[in-house]
Amino acid sequence: MGDFSSIVCFKAVVVGVEDTLGVQAAGVALKRAGRERGKALAASLGLSVDATTLDQATAALRAALGPEGTRLCIVESIEERGDSLIVRLSETICSAGEAQGSPRELTFTMGAIHGAVEVLTGRRLRAKQIESVLRGGAHDVIELISLL
Repeated sequence: MGDFSSIVCFKAVVVGVEDTLGVQAAGVALKRAGRERGKALAASLGLSVDATTLDQATAALRAALGPEGTRLCIVESIEERGDSLIVRLSETICSAGEAQGSPRELTFTMGAIHGAVEVLTGRRLRAKQIESVLRGGAHDVIELISLL
């Protein structure tokens, strides 16, 4: 079956972990797991501070995580804004199958992007979701803020 899994099964894991640990604790655990995955992915793709531009990172992550990769999400863009990076995503696994207006936040997906971008930039970052397709946004958007 290869390295791929179904969205339905992934969502069942998320809901099961939320039911067991509670939504907040599950979110922490899933973000942490995603962050470790993102760091490992960035390392396996050869992303580094000295050798990779944001456009190159966007293309590499889109290929690895998008329709031709693991199908976690499509990385539309990574843009620098002051001390922050803004990452626009579409087709995120965390938002898949959710009704409009759902309070669901990105957890594993945000963690994976967070970890990968930390490796890419060599900076410690804090991640927060600032826009959601479930609540009227054109994309799921993550802001990654430098921790000095």
